Amino acid sequence: MSGWTDAHCHLQDTFLDEGTDGLDAVVARALAAGVGRVVVIGTDAATSAAALEVAGRVSALEAYATVGLHPHQAAEDLAPVAALARSGASRLVGIGECGLDYYYEHSPRSEQRRAFAAQVGLAHELDLALVVHARDAFDDLYAVFASEGVPARTVIHCFTGTPEDAEGCLERGCDVSISGIVTFKNADVLRAAARLVPLERLHVETDSPYLAPVPHRGRANEPAYVALVGEFLAGLRGEDVATLRARTAANTARLFGLPTP
Repeated sequence: MSGWTDAHCHLQDTFLDEGTDGLDAVVARALAAGVGRVVVIGTDAATSAAALEVAGRVSALEAYATVGLHPHQAAEDLAPVAALARSGASRLVGIGECGLDYYYEHSPRSEQRRAFAAQVGLAHELDLALVVHARDAFDDLYAVFASEGVPARTVIHCFTGTPEDAEGCLERGCDVSISGIVTFKNADVLRAAARLVPLERLHVETDSPYLAPVPHRGRANEPAYVALVGEFLAGLRGEDVATLRARTAANTARLFGLPTP
């Protein structure tokens, strides 16, 4: 039986040392919940280096890492992240998370577009998957894709858009990853979008330690809870849990160039 794959988590975040009982315990709970593989995501130079370190430290389950510059940090120097991307690290499987966030706008939009375009180019150059953060910015996201080209293996992580946004991403060749937000009471629009994503283009994630699904909302999230996201999605979409678990695990393996679990 294929285990769950958490397509997007931040195991390197300090909560693992300060807010819970440590990385080993988090991994043990993930294994107990049937998780077999996780992808640890970088958001700047420091967290990207830490993602690679954590992916190398975890042995009880399969862990891989991405390196990237989040739109909130778009004004920072991309060079250290690019150096990590070109390092040939054995656990490196993608670029990101990167993209555009016009909801919070912690960085100027022009800087976000510049940093995103550069990382799209990096994914093309290195033939790596691209992990995209997109919030209230789909028109500009599409514009960057039109100018830079969509990498062959691209996913919109923690998708929070409308059904029309989902269709726009799918039409451009992007996969869609759904987080625990889909379980929230006020997420009717997201649930409508999640229903229409073809199973062969769907991924499940926690985005831990953020966005814990119901019934854990408001507490620290962790990879074990990807099973709750997947089970909720299966019910929402009228699909068998085992089928969704196996298919999403295979989709994430394809996305990141990993062996099918």
